[in-house]
Amino acid sequence: MSEFKTINEDYMSDLYEAILCLKTKEEVALFLQDLCTPQERIAISQRYQIAKLLTEKHPYAEIMEKTSTSTATISRVNRSLRMATAGGYAIVFERLAFKKKGSQ
Repeated sequence: MSEFKTINEDYMSDLYEAILCLKTKEEVALFLQDLCTPQERIAISQRYQIAKLLTEKHPYAEIMEKTSTSTATISRVNRSLRMATAGGYAIVFERLAFKKKGSQ
């Protein structure tokens, strides 16, 4: 079992390095198109939008309407934002806010 975990960690590390080498939004789009099924890309983008809307304090009903997702999905994202998060959302939202502020 530990061998699988090591292999899995190596695979994840390789994936992170691959993502880091991308330089434009277009390159990211092409990579994700090759890597993920259309449904996986939709699911990832929905979870990201849910996290963004929750961070902006939008109510569940509005998030459901905007993202076409269930309250269960919204609740799972909300839990990851509040408790078990690794901090990735916060890093992205902070950097995007800084980028937006700098372009105004």
